Amino acid sequence: MADVSSTNVDGEPFVRPDTRALLDMLKAMNRPPVEEAGAVAGREGMRAMAQIGEAPARDMAVVKDVAGPGPAGDIPCRFYDTRESREAGPVVLFLHGGGFVIGDLEVYNALCTEFAARLDLPVLSVDYRLAPEHPFPAAPDDCEAAARWLASSPEELGREITGLVITGDSAGGNLTIVTTNALRDKPADVPVLVQAPIYPVADEAGQHESFRLFSDGYFLTGSTMAWFTKSYAADPQSPRNLPMLGDCSDAPATVLCTAGLDPLRDSGRSYAAYILKNGTEVTYLEFPGIIHGFFTMRKAIPSGQVDVEAFIDAVGAALERRK
Repeated sequence: MADVSSTNVDGEPFVRPDTRALLDMLKAMNRPPVEEAGAVAGREGMRAMAQIGEAPARDMAVVKDVAGPGPAGDIPCRFYDTRESREAGPVVLFLHGGGFVIGDLEVYNALCTEFAARLDLPVLSVDYRLAPEHPFPAAPDDCEAAARWLASSPEELGREITGLVITGDSAGGNLTIVTTNALRDKPADVPVLVQAPIYPVADEAGQHESFRLFSDGYFLTGSTMAWFTKSYAADPQSPRNLPMLGDCSDAPATVLCTAGLDPLRDSGRSYAAYILKNGTEVTYLEFPGIIHGFFTMRKAIPSGQVDVEAFIDAVGAALERRK
């Protein structure tokens, strides 16, 4: 059965005009997909896409590259703050997307400044190890280590940290849930106050109707997802790969968003519904007519800026309720 929430009166999926313009431009460019170009070229392509399609960074009082201890050596990170100094309080841990294969601090630089400015909170962005050079479980290992280091109020950051807000998009949304669950099972020095996955993959995405509807022609394709999965080489039965395979109870307050034209949409929906049934406070936002990845395409898809702001504001409201 078609999903009426994502269709127009003609039964076709609703696509915003600026989203359609971007999809048409990308189709006309006819560039090889990342699964054909390979990981190195794919990383360069994602950086180029961000330079062209992402909004400019916000002004920050502090932007500095730091490194935290990890299981295979130091983990590069970038720290943002709108203030030179501040009183004790929460900090945002940001985990980037890119299918566990592409993405880095530069691609997500502007978005991290948006979180820092709109929430008036420090942000630590994590440059975790990528597949295929570093397959599963390198990414969740690094993200958990970074979260524990951040929770310890490391001297390098000059902040007294009272709690964590963990967020990230796509693969980073998956890692948000996985990291939050790890800190639930073995608490860090401070609690996770809010988790905020952005269009995450939480279970087997191919089982859902949104995958059938949107896995071809809407930016993120089924073949690209298959290549990411093969490159990541995760244990298919591990809840550190697909968190809904394990215990998702006792989650902290959760703000989760999906994109209406995303093949991963229904995976995010399923996770939100599952933890809601288990008693978690959930704020669920679904943004119609827009594609996976739009959080870092705010110049290319200007209508997405309002959605990004709505999501960040919902995170702020959830955090305010924790006080």
